[in-house]
Amino acid sequence: MPEMPKTSAMTISELATRAGVHLQTIRFYERQGLLPAPRRSSTGYRQYAPDAVTRVRFIRSAKELGYTLDEIGELLALRVRRGASCARVRETAVAKVAAIDAKAKQLRAMRRVLVRLIDACSEDRAVESCAILGGLEGTR
Repeated sequence: MPEMPKTSAMTISELATRAGVHLQTIRFYERQGLLPAPRRSSTGYRQYAPDAVTRVRFIRSAKELGYTLDEIGELLALRVRRGASCARVRETAVAKVAAIDAKAKQLRAMRRVLVRLIDACSEDRAVESCAILGGLEGTR
């Protein structure tokens, strides 16, 4: 079998390792259009360019900050648009902070209700009169 020429192209497993994700994640990003389909070797193996590592890390970081796949697609498109203003990127970040704030408010309200239910719970009661279960049913 002839030896493959040395190139800077990476296999899917090399990309996954370098980017710190699973193989399935790389395939998923491809299916979602977030990662362009790579060229294939003569034997059918995916061959990724070195900049794919940066792109996958970008996607992963954006997901960790709560961006949706659609939002990440938009950010990726903005990222490669040379000379474009940063204003749209800033708008998406401001909107993301507002969404996080709204979610935090909702979580605080949920916590307050749960704490009230916990405080009303008497551990030695029968489950039929459990304040937490009753509260979840809307009867207490």
